Amino acid sequence: MASSNLSMPGRRFVIGVPYGWLLIFFLLPFLILLYISFVDMGNDINPFKPIWDTSTGLLQLKYENYWSIFRTSEGGPLFQTLYIEAYLRSIWYALCTAVLCLLIGYPFAYFIARSKPSVRPALLMMVMLPFWTSFLLRVYAWKGILADQGVINQFMMAVGLTSEPVQMLYTNVSMLVGMTYVYLPFMILPLYANLVKMDFRLLEAAYDLGTSPFKAFWLITVPLSKAGIVAGFMLVFIPSVGEFVIPSLLGGPENIMIGRVVWDEMFTSNNWPRASALAVVMIGLIVVPLALYYRYTGDAAEAKH
Repeated sequence: MASSNLSMPGRRFVIGVPYGWLLIFFLLPFLILLYISFVDMGNDINPFKPIWDTSTGLLQLKYENYWSIFRTSEGGPLFQTLYIEAYLRSIWYALCTAVLCLLIGYPFAYFIARSKPSVRPALLMMVMLPFWTSFLLRVYAWKGILADQGVINQFMMAVGLTSEPVQMLYTNVSMLVGMTYVYLPFMILPLYANLVKMDFRLLEAAYDLGTSPFKAFWLITVPLSKAGIVAGFMLVFIPSVGEFVIPSLLGGPENIMIGRVVWDEMFTSNNWPRASALAVVMIGLIVVPLALYYRYTGDAAEAKH
């Protein structure tokens, strides 16, 4: 039966569309990026030197683009370079952003899921409302709010909380506020999609048996919403690692993330091979743990069945 269904042209087309999408918009650009990361910059009209030496018949792979990420050209200690610091800083900010989005987004999603079905579309529209305006405009708006002469400082000085402006812009606070604000809907929507399908009669049964609300929430609601938590966490964490715009507009010199480093290597230093190597390593840092996680969860699900 399965083989007969697979042979149907419509079924093969539907299955082939996502594979074709991944092939064209992920695998092909990634292979181009991988190729550039192993070559050197050219000196003539060709921007890159050929990877294949036609005179000797040997491959000319430039491993220095990768080696320089982990060790400076002066021969310093291993893993103590500007790039490693940028990777670690990016992962740290992405983790903090994902945790903040989860802490703020979970009550939002739970409230929407428990609200009346007639008002849920309006609440979901309010979650999606920021997407109706430009991403840059929303980030610039936070510059006006957090600046020394911004709304928050003006309010605090007006009510006497402070006599002079408190620096909030170009700090860790402004970075995390901007990233949490931008990526919060990516946490709320998968959590809502998971929580709205939950059977809330399980909570009522737990209350009837004398369970406290917090214990019922921890032992019933959280495990049943695990898939939504993981999906939301990934949807926030992955784009946050390579974020470029928010650190550039709201962060300071000490908040440089790997996205900004790749930009500088590509357009300031004009070193496209090293920028490509940085991007390949960043993709590996994200894709490999994800693949291992889904492999583990897939095996666990098959074992249960």
